Amino acid sequence: MNTTYLFKNAHIIDPITKTDEVTSVLVENGFIKKIAKKISAEKNTNVIDCSGIILAPGFCDMHVHLREPGFEHKETIETGLTSAANGGYTAVACMPNTNPPIDSSAIVQYIKTQAEKSVPVVDLFPIACGTKNREGKELAPIAELAESGAVALSDDGSPVENADLLRRILEYSSMYNLPFIQHCETKSLVGNGVMNEGFVSTTLGMNAIPRIAETTMLQRDLQILEYVKGKYHAAHLSVKESIEIMRQAKKKKLQATCEVTPHHFSLTDEEVKSFNTNTKMNPPLRTQDDVDALLEGLRDGTIDVIASDHAPHSYDEKETEYIYAPFGIVGLETTIGLCITNLIETKILSWKQLIEKLSINPRIILSLPKIKIEMGEKANFTLLDAKKEWEVNVQQFKSKSKNSPFDKWKLKGKSFGIFNNGIFVESK
Repeated sequence: MNTTYLFKNAHIIDPITKTDEVTSVLVENGFIKKIAKKISAEKNTNVIDCSGIILAPGFCDMHVHLREPGFEHKETIETGLTSAANGGYTAVACMPNTNPPIDSSAIVQYIKTQAEKSVPVVDLFPIACGTKNREGKELAPIAELAESGAVALSDDGSPVENADLLRRILEYSSMYNLPFIQHCETKSLVGNGVMNEGFVSTTLGMNAIPRIAETTMLQRDLQILEYVKGKYHAAHLSVKESIEIMRQAKKKKLQATCEVTPHHFSLTDEEVKSFNTNTKMNPPLRTQDDVDALLEGLRDGTIDVIASDHAPHSYDEKETEYIYAPFGIVGLETTIGLCITNLIETKILSWKQLIEKLSINPRIILSLPKIKIEMGEKANFTLLDAKKEWEVNVQQFKSKSKNSPFDKWKLKGKSFGIFNNGIFVESK
C-alpha cells in the first residue's frame, strides 16, 4: 500500500499556526514530512493536484445523530461516517439518543469499535448521557463514561429540566473536564408545537413553539453554571435573545459556549408554508430577525461553533402530515456548501473565522487533540473547493436518509476531500 501523498499547490489556511499561503505538503505514513513551495514527487507518490483548493485542519462536527444502536433504518455508524467523510469531516461526535442510549461503558466501546472497523478515515467521539437512560431522573455513571472515552455529556433530543440534577451533572462532569451539552427547551412551554410561534404559525393555524421555550432554560442554566462552575455548551441556539444571553455570559467569563446550525442561519419559518416536512426541526426555523442575530453572533464571536445537528429520518417517517412527522434533517453533506455560500461569499466571516468554528473550536470544547498543519504533526486535513458551483441532489447523499430542505439548492463551495489516519478520500 502506497502511504506517501503529495498535496501540491494547496492554499493552506491554519488559524493555529497562522498559516495562509499557497504551498505543497508531503505526507508519509500519516504524518507531515515536509511543507514547501516546491517538492519533488518520488516514485510511487500519490500526487493530489490542489490548485485552487483550500487545505485546512480537519473539520469536526460536534453534533451528529448516527442512530445506531436501535434506529438503523434511519442511519448506521457506517453510513453516517461515510456521509461525514463525503461532506468534508475528519471527526464527528455522536449524540446519545439511541436505543439503548449511550449511558454505559459497554455502549461507548461498541460505538468506538464499530467506527474503527467501518470508516477509519473519520474519528468518532461518543457523547454520553447526562442522566440514566436519558430519562432526566438520576445521574448517569459519569466516571465510568468518562473513563471509557466519552468526550461530553448530553441528553440531547431532550433537555435536563430538573435544576438540581443539572447542578449535579455540572459538578461531576467538571471533575473529568467534560462539557455538558444542553438541548435548551422548556417542555411545558412547547406542548404540541411543531413550528415557531409568530405570524406564520398564526396564518397557518399550526401549534407553535414560543421563543421563550429556549431562552428560559438557557437563562436558568447559566445562572446554575455561574453558581457551581463547570463547562456548559448550548446546542443549536435559534433566537436572537439567546445570542444576547450568551454574549452576556461570556462577558462574565463563564465557561459557556454555544453552536448554531446552517439551517437556522439559512432558512426562516416562511419555509413552513410549503408544508414540506423537511422544514420541521427542533428548535424550529425562526424569523429573519433571528437569522440576522445569528449571523451577527457568528461575526462577533459570540457563537463558537457551527454544527450540522445531522438528524436522519427515513422517507416513510417524513412522508406524512406535518404534525406527525419527526423533527430533524440531515446536514453533514450540505454544511460546508451552506457556510461558504451564506457566510464566506457574503463576507460575514473570514476563512480563518469559519475554520475556527468548524475545526478548532469544537476540538477545544471537547478537549480533543489540536490539529496543526506543520512538519512532524499527524496529517488531518479537510480540502475545500471554494469556487465549485453545484446543485444539491439528495439522492446522491451517502447518508442512508435524504431528509433535507436544501434539495435542488444551488450552492458555491464544496468539500474536495479529506485526509486522516493515513487515508485520502475524495468527495463525490
